Amino acid sequence: MAAGDAAAVRACIAEHGPLVWSVARRFSASSAEAEDAAQDIFIELWKHAGRFDPSQASERTFVAMIARRRMIDRLRAAQRRPALKPMPEAMAGDEHATLERSAEAMLAASALATLDPKQRRVLSLAIGQGMTHGEIADALSMPLGTVKSLVRRALVAVRKRLLAERANTRGDAS
Repeated sequence: MAAGDAAAVRACIAEHGPLVWSVARRFSASSAEAEDAAQDIFIELWKHAGRFDPSQASERTFVAMIARRRMIDRLRAAQRRPALKPMPEAMAGDEHATLERSAEAMLAASALATLDPKQRRVLSLAIGQGMTHGEIADALSMPLGTVKSLVRRALVAVRKRLLAERANTRGDAS
């Protein structure tokens, strides 16, 4: 596996998949999150396969150790993520700032309206509700990869629309 042999990688997944899955599932809040974690673990195993020393531990112990460490890293990263709080309704009493926020909100709403309904839904859950990709996948009964793709495409589409609007506004002002 350390040499990048595809057959060795398949053999590792076949032999140690149940172990990796059980570790990932034990540390994860959902099946979608566990699937994502299991993939991370196998990538980590592939990257560090050269460190395996059969005189130090069995292959199974090495896999379990890498899986456990990767899951602890994921938990720590999740704990460092700040808690999301809703933005106060009136952040400033300034009328100009309120009008500016209103214009930005209208522009964002028009950009969102151009999205495919599935893209709009996942983006709304991700940004509006602060849900993770895994939570969205569970809530909508979608594969995690599909959710990630929809969010990414939606963000790219909104960014293009906003940049085009900005360019039109600058062109009108000159």
